[in-house]
Amino acid sequence: MSAVFDKPSLWQRATPMFRGFDGPLAFAVFLLACAGLVTMYSSGYDNGARFYDHGRNMLIAGSIMFVVAQIPPQRLASLAVPLYTLGVALLIAVAIFGVTKKGARRWLNLGVTIQPSEILKIAMPLMLAWWFQKREGQLRPLDFLVGGVLLAVPAALIMRQPDLGTALLVLTAGVAVIFFAGLSWKLILPPVLLGLVAITLVVAFEPRLCADGVRWAVLHDYQQQRICTLLDPTRDPLGKGFHIIQGMIAIGSGGVWGKGFMQGTQAHLDFVPERTTDFIFAAFAEEFGLLGNLLLIAGFVFLVLRGLMIALEAPTLFSRLLAGSITFMFFAYAFVNMGMVSGILPVVGVPLPFISYGGTAMVTLGMGIGILMSISKSKRLVQT
Repeated sequence: MSAVFDKPSLWQRATPMFRGFDGPLAFAVFLLACAGLVTMYSSGYDNGARFYDHGRNMLIAGSIMFVVAQIPPQRLASLAVPLYTLGVALLIAVAIFGVTKKGARRWLNLGVTIQPSEILKIAMPLMLAWWFQKREGQLRPLDFLVGGVLLAVPAALIMRQPDLGTALLVLTAGVAVIFFAGLSWKLILPPVLLGLVAITLVVAFEPRLCADGVRWAVLHDYQQQRICTLLDPTRDPLGKGFHIIQGMIAIGSGGVWGKGFMQGTQAHLDFVPERTTDFIFAAFAEEFGLLGNLLLIAGFVFLVLRGLMIALEAPTLFSRLLAGSITFMFFAYAFVNMGMVSGILPVVGVPLPFISYGGTAMVTLGMGIGILMSISKSKRLVQT
């Protein structure tokens, strides 16, 4: 007697790959991606390749997100040490024989030019989440010290390039892991208070600290100029203060309702610099106004809240720490970009997630969303 087995269809074989995907998170990313395409079409209309390249980068990021989402969190944990080690080794290679552009040594030519610091945006939270997972149930102050060293090494190498924006994102992701791992508030409050006091003193003594000929030993000259320009952009309105002033003018000229799609004069007449990359929020605000800004911010708030919910419901300590760190990285991306364009933070090279043009950053964002999808899927499988 012969048995007949039905061969599963292609759809039946593909369905398990999509089962467990986090619908609300995917919807938030979809809305932000649509906003990015609309804004890129308008702000980069005189350079048609930007819009098509942005769409291509989104497709690549989406493909990477889908692949990473299929990797179980325990497999991601096994990649933590190799990926972190590779990232640090490449950063050391950049310091020795990296490619220098515009006074910064951030790239490495391996046949294809890469920016190794981007690897650490994912490798850093992976490594620290893996470390604290290993120490679960027996955490000591020394373990937090080791975590701080693991964070400080790549952050220092990135700062040395110099690349303040990427270093800030790596630090945010790492500090989030250390905080969620249970770092005592007694150790968190002193540096926070010290930072607030330092900011107050800098603002109060800005005329003396930013006077001609005064140099700050702890910062590079360009970093000092960025802070001084933030405090008083009119010191050099046609030079270093030009970016901030034009960004604020564009945001303010949008009013409540905005000038309308494709009607932004500040951006289209080239008053807004880098209108498709770092300052794309100014171009968006000019055309869609305060209402558009609130909707965009609401999209990012929903994405962050959904990421924190995934972290809260994650089945293991590693998954919780990793999801929380990735979520805070998205928060830092959006907050720093909008803050620097609005004139409340120094200008650093941080793109607006899914809105700004950029290939490497888009790939990193796709990996981050993929990790959140993977953790969400593992939670549902455990519940099942």
